[in-house]
Amino acid sequence: MEAQSRRLLILPVATVPEVLENPQLEARGYWRSLPVGGREARHPGPSVRFSAWSRPDDRPAPPSGANTDEVLAEPVRPAPPAPADPPRTTLPLEGLKILDFMWVMAGPAATRVLADYGATVIRVETPSRPGAGRSMAPFRGGQFAPQNSLFFDNMNAGKLGLALNLGCEEGRRIARDLVKWADVVAESFAPRAFRGWGLDYDSLRQIKPDLIMVSSCLFGQDGPLSDVSGFGTMGAAVSTFIDLTGYPDRSPAGPFSAYTDTIAPRLLLAGLLAALDHRRRTGKGQYIDHSQVESSVQFVSPYLLDYQLNGRALTRMGNRDPDMAPHGVYPSRGDDDWVAIAVRDDGDWLRLCAVIERPDLAGDARLEALAGRLTAQDELDAAISAWTAERLPAEAEAALQAGGIPAHAVIRASNAVDDPQLTHRGHIVRVPHSLHGESVVEGSRFRLSRTPARIGQPPAVGEHTEQILKEILGYDDEHIADLAAAGAFD
Repeated sequence: MEAQSRRLLILPVATVPEVLENPQLEARGYWRSLPVGGREARHPGPSVRFSAWSRPDDRPAPPSGANTDEVLAEPVRPAPPAPADPPRTTLPLEGLKILDFMWVMAGPAATRVLADYGATVIRVETPSRPGAGRSMAPFRGGQFAPQNSLFFDNMNAGKLGLALNLGCEEGRRIARDLVKWADVVAESFAPRAFRGWGLDYDSLRQIKPDLIMVSSCLFGQDGPLSDVSGFGTMGAAVSTFIDLTGYPDRSPAGPFSAYTDTIAPRLLLAGLLAALDHRRRTGKGQYIDHSQVESSVQFVSPYLLDYQLNGRALTRMGNRDPDMAPHGVYPSRGDDDWVAIAVRDDGDWLRLCAVIERPDLAGDARLEALAGRLTAQDELDAAISAWTAERLPAEAEAALQAGGIPAHAVIRASNAVDDPQLTHRGHIVRVPHSLHGESVVEGSRFRLSRTPARIGQPPAVGEHTEQILKEILGYDDEHIADLAAAGAFD
């Protein structure tokens, strides 16, 4: 805690046992004690907390077939006819209004989906303190500048850009005026920030009683670590992703990038849509407390249970898997080229032996079952590597997939743009950019048949400030000039 007392962004790399002892998770009542095989074990609790709903009852997973008779006794209802009308010209979230104070990735990635499907999203930042995502690579032409970040463009495509200085009262007054317009306020600052500005939920719902507000931060809004600031790499550390990733004889390597930032927005988005549905049915808003660490710990549940019930604390194992063998990334012909291969079961094993033309391995009784293959992984990796090293990645991938083996060439970011599957699905989208003419962003991660996403252009810093102030808030030129003189947009 010495680092945190000095406001340094440093957190420990936790092991599986240490996650279960995390004081923040304990203080927030995160864990659920549920029976597994006649023994009690801690399970991760809800990843998103709602002010309007109490925590659901704790129930263990049902035994296999426990509800079969109950389900079969239900009357069969005819399926509704499939709609015959063509895709709609309006998007499902058109009319939804979002005031977005999110930072970097975990928050903006969630509000980006809302923009893709029709919501009007106002992205708030200032020229003096632009969104932190603007400092992240890649940059156009390799030149660092806030307006050059393609990372920011990807997280914020389709949003409107508003310059707003929350550090001065005039800027906060504009924010409160926009709350009257908004359906949702989304922020991912440390908890003390919005409370200090008087922009907390209790204050804002006095302005807009049916407001939905979501606060997303590393550890949640209460507990001993709630004021700890951090990024997704730190979330990955305390959620044990860093410790679990790497080679057993080396220091932890961690997964690429801020791994928890790729998990958290998906669960946050589901929670936000649930709150919107609740308001549609009841007319009531609510507050959503989203802990990015609590969302991420959901994804290490098997390792937490394995430790509690079997005493095994999983740690780094390279590219291997405790339930599949062989399993790894193997060298291919070329300049640092590789192919990933996963053998799921005994049938895959025999098919792999046929593809790499090793009948001797297929006939080896030691290797018939998973347990034997797990003890012989060095030997098997050497045999597979000898075969893959003579082939280009695409050639090895094609041969293995044709033989029914899960395999894929390892691709780099530089050739992901040309990946045939991504190209076929139109995942890489070119959109206009007011300063650079064009930007490149990802498309929607999912498709809706009747209401496909529309990918919009990302905003420059404060690009739509005047438009928002005049068209949404009805400010006149004189009022805007007075606000500018007071530093509201600095």
